[in-house]
Amino acid sequence: IPMSAVKGTGMALDSARLIASLHHRGTTLDLRTIDLCFLAALHARENEDTLTWIDDETMVDLFAQVCELVEPDADNVRTRATHAIQRLRDQRLLARIDGAGLVRAGDFNLTSLATHIIEFFLQDAHDVLTRESLGLLTKELIAKLAEIKRCAEDAGSPEEWRAAVVSPLRITIKDLVAGIDRRQRGLDHQQQEVRARISELLQLDWFASVEECEALLEDTAATLGELKTVLLEDAHHMQGFLQDIEQLAVVAHQPDAEDAVRRVVEHIDRLAAWGSSRQQAWSDYYQYVHGFLRDVVRMDRSRALSERLRDQLANWVDDRFFLFVAESHPMRLLRDVEARTERPPVVRPRRDREAPLAQVSGESDPADLEALVLAAMTHSPDTLAGIVREILPELREDRRYLAIGEIAALVARHAEPLGNGKRPWVTVPGRIEIEDWRLRGSDAR
Repeated sequence: IPMSAVKGTGMALDSARLIASLHHRGTTLDLRTIDLCFLAALHARENEDTLTWIDDETMVDLFAQVCELVEPDADNVRTRATHAIQRLRDQRLLARIDGAGLVRAGDFNLTSLATHIIEFFLQDAHDVLTRESLGLLTKELIAKLAEIKRCAEDAGSPEEWRAAVVSPLRITIKDLVAGIDRRQRGLDHQQQEVRARISELLQLDWFASVEECEALLEDTAATLGELKTVLLEDAHHMQGFLQDIEQLAVVAHQPDAEDAVRRVVEHIDRLAAWGSSRQQAWSDYYQYVHGFLRDVVRMDRSRALSERLRDQLANWVDDRFFLFVAESHPMRLLRDVEARTERPPVVRPRRDREAPLAQVSGESDPADLEALVLAAMTHSPDTLAGIVREILPELREDRRYLAIGEIAALVARHAEPLGNGKRPWVTVPGRIEIEDWRLRGSDAR
């Protein structure tokens, strides 16, 4: 297999080799109903009598018993048994274990492939998810996670983490989750049977089956609602334990434990998502069937209307029908004609809102402002306004407004304003009002 082809498919190399091998050998599975029944009988005989092998004569007798149950009128049973045994051997469902060759009858047992096929049908028939089974499995999961958390708190070495945390998460928890998955598949199969049963009831007895259909819908809806509640409640507890274990693994620098926890979290999320999706799907089906029962079945008890409509649709090519509807004119009202006056739109005269820019020189005042402030402070003024009044007359008029802020900053740097009392607003030269500060006399000097 070219490596580029394997990388392009995104599958592992082992999987690609298996696919190529199956294709090269032309492996097929062709099982008839009688073959499956025969395998089920062999599986039951092995489990009931705890046999490790079954001889040829016993297999022929079992095939005859199966034929008597499912095909009572079959003839040449022994010949059919020989062909059935050969078909199962060719497909690796039966294996001969005596090694005697073809000269005599041999001993056989079921292969793992045959066992898994029969167990699949047995699980679908018996392992159905119920509130009791789901509650038991989730409580066992929670108890096991609590135990793993305690072991993670006490684990020190990597070997202890691997034995007490990683292995239980990968094996025990995986088996418990697989048990829930298997029962979920059984419940899905049961839902399909319920839908098929409802369809069969409506076809057999149109109106008399309404109550039985509603009962089936209510029972299944109640079961799914209970399962969703259990899953949501227990999934919350399991997620809490898993987060604690993951945090302990992060602190202890155990990447294998972190990976195992994340895999279990994905399984738990999938279980919760399954419950929500099945509840939503059944809710849609529930509403559809109830609407059908209410709008169609109860309105047409004798099924006459639906039968006539079906016949007309089937024979439309030969006997076409159409729906004719009388044209309905709109109601006309007589009103007085009014001249429509055109109102001019409300507009505002346009004007240039951009004020022209004035060119201002960026040169600073020749006076040294800081020297002026220090000189004014030597005269022992008690307020900021006194210093400003003394300095402003020495500055240009266009410079005074900007200089007031600089004077206040210099005064705050060289003197300490008093923080108590109100600060009045006073007028300084140039008709400018400033907030006055009282200064400490000693600091000002």
